[in-house]
Amino acid sequence: MGDEWEYIAASALAATGGWRLRLLSASGAAAAVIVGAIVGYGFSWDGLWLLGCFFASSSLFSYIGKRHKAKLAEKVAKGRRRDAIQVLANGGVPAVLAFLAVIQPTSLWDELFVVAVAAANADTWASEIGSLSPRPPRVWPSFRPVEAGTSGAVTFLGTAASFAGALFIALAGAFFLDARPVFVLAFFGWLGSWFDTWLGAAWQAAYRCPACGATTERKRHCGQATIHMKGWRWLDNDAVNFLAVIGAVLAAFALVQ
Repeated sequence: MGDEWEYIAASALAATGGWRLRLLSASGAAAAVIVGAIVGYGFSWDGLWLLGCFFASSSLFSYIGKRHKAKLAEKVAKGRRRDAIQVLANGGVPAVLAFLAVIQPTSLWDELFVVAVAAANADTWASEIGSLSPRPPRVWPSFRPVEAGTSGAVTFLGTAASFAGALFIALAGAFFLDARPVFVLAFFGWLGSWFDTWLGAAWQAAYRCPACGATTERKRHCGQATIHMKGWRWLDNDAVNFLAVIGAVLAAFALVQ
């Protein structure tokens, strides 16, 4: 049980740091400990280092342009502190893959684990860096200009950041887990961010505030109930993130076999 306690302790230390830096809520920190412990048990310290690369890099970019991003936060249903649902939306699939790696050890789980983390990182970098684009985003697939923060909207800066985020994790995966080929794994991670974009544009729920007219993901805005405009009500940003990671992993599993 020695190693298992070490994984829990390391995850708790990282989660506490995230909570103190106001990157995680209390529930988010608790979920991060659980995900980290499972990943450590399945992929040892190498898996935890890879998760650390995702958390550290996404946290770093979240601090860039905080004042500008604070204005965009009015559109989203939750604040910038990740709660348990948000942590599981990004870390749930990697945790499941870690569990499968314990049951039936094979290098395939290592590769799919890298793809899952790469997909989560690609989407996070796209959001954190793309939101700083000086040009207005365009909604996919029509590519008509829309206001910043619109679900399914993309910018050239965000798209480039998305691929860079996937490649960063793929390179880290090659270093820590010897998962290869790097560019193939990076491609599937990047593909996950496009699944996220497609789901956000086509099916994610969007609402309009009757008071200020803003389009938002929130069910209440300006102290009033918002009006449902499009999408499935149950498909919020967390569900989109979770499904995008699953889509990236399934695509890699189907095409790499």
